[in-house]
Amino acid sequence: MRLINKIIWLLIFSSSFLYSQVDKKPVDDSYSVVAQDGSGNFTSIQQAINASKSFPYKRKTIFIRNGVYHEKIKIHEWNPNLTLIGESKENTIITFDDYFNKINLGINSTFYTYTLLVEGDQFIAQNLTIKNTAGEVGQAVALAINADNVIISNCSILGNQDTLYATGKNKKQYLTNCYIEGTTDFIFGSATVLFENCIIHSLKNSFVTAASTPEGVEFGFVFKKCKLTASANVDSVYLGRPWRIYAKTVFLDCELGNHILPEGWNNWSKHEAEICAFYAEYNCKGEGAKIDKRVTWSHQLKKNESNKYSLESILGAEMAKAIIIFNNELK
Repeated sequence: MRLINKIIWLLIFSSSFLYSQVDKKPVDDSYSVVAQDGSGNFTSIQQAINASKSFPYKRKTIFIRNGVYHEKIKIHEWNPNLTLIGESKENTIITFDDYFNKINLGINSTFYTYTLLVEGDQFIAQNLTIKNTAGEVGQAVALAINADNVIISNCSILGNQDTLYATGKNKKQYLTNCYIEGTTDFIFGSATVLFENCIIHSLKNSFVTAASTPEGVEFGFVFKKCKLTASANVDSVYLGRPWRIYAKTVFLDCELGNHILPEGWNNWSKHEAEICAFYAEYNCKGEGAKIDKRVTWSHQLKKNESNKYSLESILGAEMAKAIIIFNNELK
């Protein structure tokens, strides 16, 4: 069976099965319930993940009842085709409080601070809040994704510095109808990611993105129809700066609040990034969309150039078809 057929079937299965079976005990290995009151199959999310078959042929759906789950969760590479679905985004909360100095493993401590780490391909998350509660203490990741063909839908991803780490050369990830908040570089990494209809909220004057797109990769971070907002007294925020010099970040049809600085982009004192990085906007609106004052090395796309940024072009034909079916199932 071709990969596209596998993914499409798995996505259809994940949504239609869930909504017809949430109150039933599983009859096979494809479904389980996590509930802190003992009414499900497990009382912790990691228990349910650890009890899942490695490299399954069928998608495993884990339904998580409302509650605050103080867990540091890892979805291993051998747990692909896994879906986590919360009872409600507002009340199904996964939280932990690791941060750089607490981990204290040297210069790479950031990558160990996650609340939820995803390494299994074809992962889906819906209706969850994923939070790092460490506060303003430096790097503290809420959600780390190092996997391919990932869908995050209707989730809140909360933190401060380095909230969302989306990484992996040539790995494709899709976030839709999500709320993401943070302070410095709170969306960072090397993956190709499409953010669609998301709210991106800045908690302080700093930088929204810090892409590390590898050289030769066509797309990096792409934001479509997103809304950039900020807390009170936040008025000096850059759209992005290059963690690595080939960073690519594009905003299309987005609403930019007045907290976005007129210059828009920052070179992170890497002058070569002004040549190698690609930062662009198209048809953005709002008080922060002052395109005549942008740095000269950023780009304002023409309509024909913006057509390049389709779902299929960014994420590939197979994943695009799967996402269309997935979204239709949720309607």
